[in-house]
Amino acid sequence: MQSVSANTYSVHFNDKAYTELNTHLEKANYSKVFILVDENTHQHCLPSFMSQIFGDYNYEIIEIEEGEINKTIETCVQVWHVLSELDADRKSVMINLGGGVITDLGGFVASTFKRGIDFINVPTTLLSMVDASVGGKTGVDLGSLKNQVGVINLPKMVLVISSFLETLEERQLHSGFAEMLKHGLIRDKKYWNELNLVSDFNKLDEFIYDSVVIKNDVVMQDPTEQNLRKILNYGHTLGHAVESYFLESESHKTLLHGEAIAVGMVLEAYLSNKLTGLSDDSLNAIKKTFINRYGKVSFTDEDIKNILTYLKFDKKNSHGNINFVLLKTIGECQIDVIVSEDLLYKSFAYYKV
Repeated sequence: MQSVSANTYSVHFNDKAYTELNTHLEKANYSKVFILVDENTHQHCLPSFMSQIFGDYNYEIIEIEEGEINKTIETCVQVWHVLSELDADRKSVMINLGGGVITDLGGFVASTFKRGIDFINVPTTLLSMVDASVGGKTGVDLGSLKNQVGVINLPKMVLVISSFLETLEERQLHSGFAEMLKHGLIRDKKYWNELNLVSDFNKLDEFIYDSVVIKNDVVMQDPTEQNLRKILNYGHTLGHAVESYFLESESHKTLLHGEAIAVGMVLEAYLSNKLTGLSDDSLNAIKKTFINRYGKVSFTDEDIKNILTYLKFDKKNSHGNINFVLLKTIGECQIDVIVSEDLLYKSFAYYKV
């Protein structure tokens, strides 16, 4: 599978990923190689990963607790202390072996330690393969508020090794698949239609590649999210609000990222139908796809009121306005759309029917 070239790095796949990593480590002559894992990737992914690295390098394994709840500045402080205690210097490298929490947090830690050391992303979840590890966004949450602190900084390389998906439960695969569906909605109707036919998650390599190409193409045109890159946030304005609320709520089961974004994409499809010309047929097709794959999340009126309070923290906001990315058609977006509070409530009413 051909590598995907970004601005200053490449995304490599499967066997070629290991070949490129070994070549890079040999040439770079790092003083130390730090591998950041959580308890799951330490057990299920690290042994096979290490078995494919050839060369006598000075390794240190750093383990953090798994889960979005640990994607915090407090965890970063712990990792920075460990790096200092283990004599990391500016010629060290951080390999982030894990899902979106590991690649986001690890990239941020590396980007800020001693004003920046090299890092390499090795995503092990479907979500991180097609989204979190590509594009240079790093960072952590601020309490339950998603990705409030971070920097855009590019890795030295991204290694997508699809065999790691065998370690995941089906719920995690569905979560990542939501981001792939989003790529079709914002950029490629044909891809959206193809994904709607997917029922076997054991045969995703081609689609993972297509999603990486779509995201990389957008990022290459707008690396710092001034205009076009905002389209990658379709479904995320309301989706992140839902995710944050459920993360903090004691009365609701926490949603995975893709599960919350699936809700957000239905809600924002309704807004698109009312404001940017998305057809009734497309709206109903989008709702049917996500409800069939992800089921419905139940919201009380009080839940909805509380969810909407999170919108003021969205990263796309500007000058006091909450800016949405909405669909004109399947495959084409409009950015910076302002939505009335009345329509936001109506979007939840549509979702619940």
